[in-house]
Amino acid sequence: MDENIKKTIDYEQLVEDTFQQLIKDYLSTKHRKRTEIITRAFRFAQQAHKGVKRRSGEPYILHPLSVARIVCNEIGLGSTSICAALLHDVVEDTEYTVEDLSNIFGPKVADIVDGLTKISSSYFNDANSIQVENYKKLLLTMSNDIRVIFVKIADRLHNMRTLGSMLPSKQYKIAGETTYIYAPLANRLGLNRIKTELENLSFMYEHPDAYTRIKEQLEATASIRDELFQEFTAPIRRVLDDMGFNYTIKARVKSIYSIWHKMQVKEVPFEDVFDILAVRIIFHPKETGDELTDCYAIYVALTKLYVAHPDRTRDWLNNPKENGYQALHVTLMSKGTHRGEWVEVQIRSARMNDIAEQGLAAHWKYKEGNGGEDEVELNKWLLTIKEILADPQPNAMDFLDTIKLNLFSSEIYVFTPKGEIKTMPQSSTVLDFAFSLHTDIGTHYIGAKVNRVLVGEDYKLKSGDQVEILTSRTERVKKEWESMVTTVRAKTKIQSVLRRISKKDQATGKELLLQFFKEEDLPTDSVSLLDKLCHLHDLKKHEDLYEGIGHGDIVLGETERILLKGNTSAWRRFFRIGGMSAVKSKGTATKEDTLISVSDDIDTKKVFNINAKGVNTVYQVAECCKPIPGDNILGYIDENNHVTIHKRQCPVAIKLKSSYGHRIIAASWSPDASLLFKVVVSIRGIDRLGLLNEVTQVLSSQLHVNMKELHFSSDNGIFEGRVQLLVHEVKEVQRIIIELQKVNGIKKVSRVENL
Repeated sequence: MDENIKKTIDYEQLVEDTFQQLIKDYLSTKHRKRTEIITRAFRFAQQAHKGVKRRSGEPYILHPLSVARIVCNEIGLGSTSICAALLHDVVEDTEYTVEDLSNIFGPKVADIVDGLTKISSSYFNDANSIQVENYKKLLLTMSNDIRVIFVKIADRLHNMRTLGSMLPSKQYKIAGETTYIYAPLANRLGLNRIKTELENLSFMYEHPDAYTRIKEQLEATASIRDELFQEFTAPIRRVLDDMGFNYTIKARVKSIYSIWHKMQVKEVPFEDVFDILAVRIIFHPKETGDELTDCYAIYVALTKLYVAHPDRTRDWLNNPKENGYQALHVTLMSKGTHRGEWVEVQIRSARMNDIAEQGLAAHWKYKEGNGGEDEVELNKWLLTIKEILADPQPNAMDFLDTIKLNLFSSEIYVFTPKGEIKTMPQSSTVLDFAFSLHTDIGTHYIGAKVNRVLVGEDYKLKSGDQVEILTSRTERVKKEWESMVTTVRAKTKIQSVLRRISKKDQATGKELLLQFFKEEDLPTDSVSLLDKLCHLHDLKKHEDLYEGIGHGDIVLGETERILLKGNTSAWRRFFRIGGMSAVKSKGTATKEDTLISVSDDIDTKKVFNINAKGVNTVYQVAECCKPIPGDNILGYIDENNHVTIHKRQCPVAIKLKSSYGHRIIAASWSPDASLLFKVVVSIRGIDRLGLLNEVTQVLSSQLHVNMKELHFSSDNGIFEGRVQLLVHEVKEVQRIIIELQKVNGIKKVSRVENL
């Protein structure tokens, strides 16, 4: 038999087997047994995608089938969501329309598919962020039917599981937006297991070396953790048995991504990440008690066995997290062979565990149509989404920041002077709090007292703060307030008031300008005269000019008169921006002139190789993260077709991957011994006589490193400093760190990642 025919038959059997497994999985759930509509959706999608293959060579239909199985098994949704998962690419990739699906499968399935269908790139020019427009569409549909985001997360999870067949540039784009958008979304919806897998997969593709290194370290230390787990839990099992609980105890090992993230934030090696192992107790409530009482009873029993850490008890029983998570966490000191190890113990009921793994989708199984606090919290979250979409951000990066700050941040609890509890996003300022109370309070804000002490308007609130807002009827909104708030509600209200003020100032300014034109006998309808005034004051629009005049920032006088009357040589001396003449003579080179645009012969599908010849011509190094050879990097092609090189973990690069993914290219270094790059190394230790001299001796005499700047200080016996060095690559920095750590008294040496 021909090999291709055999492969086709094998694939057909694989597709059919996968579908039958989906039906089997669905029938084992508690949902209504609507297998007929699921079968129709599968056959329809199978026919629609017939003959189409994925980049891996598999039939395309295997992708929607896999997404449907994730929706069914890992998220726990029913037939409507399963049908939408099977059909989610039909409208985008075939000739069928949303209306067709609505007629065949009903409006609910069609609306979910519509929300998942990407907007065609033909509607936008290259300056627009198609990704952001698709996020907006997704969020808009999600605010009407939450199931759309569950299916989208399932789709992204399967794409991440099969990302190996994609080009490197696509891998970076997809992995980047997964870390920045979809993993936090999964976390916000309580899909903890999926969130963890998305983060790990993204990390594996973006930082393969670090991923492999931590994976190997985890494997090498697995036996030690297993011994600790068995020894630590043995007395706990005896106590729980005596208490009559039906329970399970599991070991939870911190994910590879979480370990790496903690190493970066804390600037510590793998060996110093102490909470890699946690113990999870999952119990079934006793008939005589309730979940919360049983949780506290287990907690009391554990603290009699082991000493509890005084600052590491977390109670999410009476006040669950915003994603519905409930549990009681306590950190205990181990005994026996592994004496002195801190181990976190998570106490949760079987219901709490289901919600921890499947989030709000699991919560619906338990609430039995009664609504409840979780539904109220979800509706508040969906209302926030609608507020964000009602105030469209012109800048894609600003929109992403708004999404992150308002949808994914943790919540804090603050108090009014009368003791009322108010919930706010973690990054909220007192100005945000003022506008959350009432628009009128925010508009007339003059100050705030936090815990009875006066603070500035940009003070960031903390859980437990008691906040009193001070107002005055004469006060009005200030332009700088926009940068001092993080919530959509506050920003929207401030912008609304500023727009009203702006329109009033524009009307006043236009009237004053017309009066000036008449006094100087100038044509009142001349666009060229308005353009000249805009250039003079470095303004882009005529409306900005009117507003500046009306507000009093621009006073029409001699400078404007000379300019508009045509004496060019006289007015040039006034036309200066930032201390530099804005008139550019012929042949003058600017920074952009030194950058060669990406030409058509550069294949953006291939890895962009950086070598000595390219320095300051084909590419530029990003100022935000200053990568050097050896760093994991990527390239970003800007609007002028110039390539900027970023570290893959750079916060700016992460946002670029999530908003302008089509401009991301894979990049790699070709180290050149003649090239030097600037890095900054931070040093901290216990001060003593001669320590600074030893540090400089190691750098200059032993390692022969070129030092550019040194900043050192000593306070209360603690020695701190920064050294700016010129190096060739990352390995050189690593050697510098190792050698400096050998100096007596030096406790911590690290590279400053973002300069």
